[in-house]
Amino acid sequence: MKEYKFYGCEAAASVKPLDGAPAWLKSAVDLYDALSDGLWCVETCAPRLRHLWSSENKTCGQCSITAFLVQDLFGGEVYGIPREGGTFHCYNVVDGKRFDLTSEQFGDEAKELVYDDKHPQSREIHFAKTEKKERYEVLKSLVERYRA
Repeated sequence: MKEYKFYGCEAAASVKPLDGAPAWLKSAVDLYDALSDGLWCVETCAPRLRHLWSSENKTCGQCSITAFLVQDLFGGEVYGIPREGGTFHCYNVVDGKRFDLTSEQFGDEAKELVYDDKHPQSREIHFAKTEKKERYEVLKSLVERYRA
């Protein structure tokens, strides 16, 4: 069995997709596998972090677009962890199950992240940035075409 290292991987394994999700998608772990299989890419990474993105650090700069895509496919809420510079690192809570498909980008620092559900995130605010909305649309399209 494959070992997962993202925050809440055990919870994500039991999160089931909403009606209308792609047939291959049986849990949030399936989405993580697809994203790790090359859907996360430098083009979907936040521009300010692209210099840090690599095939070894695929989750870098992918948090908000991934969290809102998870919300589309599985429901639930998107929350943020405050970061320096006034930004938020986004994660998901679905049916009381908390998980963060992009936590691995923080390496050892991930142990210090506080998932307290105190900062709900709005897609309207995040997607007010045209580049972020465009990256989300690219990622969404890649997921829709995966295994098609």
